[in-house]
Amino acid sequence: MNWPILLTWLRIALIPLFVVAFFLPFDWARPVSSLIFITAGLTDILDGYLARKLNQTSRFGAFLDPVADKLMVATALVLIVHSVPDAFGIPVALAAAIIIGREITISALREWMAEGGNRHVVAVGPVGKIKTVAQIVALSWMLWEVPTWGIPIYWMGMVALFVAAVLTLISMAIYLKSAMPHLTTDLD
Repeated sequence: MNWPILLTWLRIALIPLFVVAFFLPFDWARPVSSLIFITAGLTDILDGYLARKLNQTSRFGAFLDPVADKLMVATALVLIVHSVPDAFGIPVALAAAIIIGREITISALREWMAEGGNRHVVAVGPVGKIKTVAQIVALSWMLWEVPTWGIPIYWMGMVALFVAAVLTLISMAIYLKSAMPHLTTDLD
């Protein structure tokens, strides 16, 4: 076990903590939930940096890292959809469905491509990285919820969530377009 993998496990371990914090009956619960989520997001940056810097990349780390990311984002989306004001329930639920649906689709696509020895075709690209940052920012703000210094954090997060959903669709289209020539041939 190396530092990058330990940080990835920490990210997974923080998920139940930000869920519990989210539901605590205190004014500070939502900001604390958001801070735990942000901390988990920062471990994603740090584990990748350390894996490259310390030359500790591994197949297990390459598997576990995106799983941790998807668990973290999906959990946050479930919490957000659970608590969204009724007037915005449908648009937020649609954005969540787009994001979760894309993650499932691209994970399946990567598995399919790996079976044919073409995983490199759907390697993470710049739009995918920007999409991830947009998701983390949006979800952090929506988890925070409480207006701070007069700044409507939640509403900024909702706008960022819709931007993230659009980036999610764009990144999915890019991956599918790259993979299309390989999807139309048999694995044999």
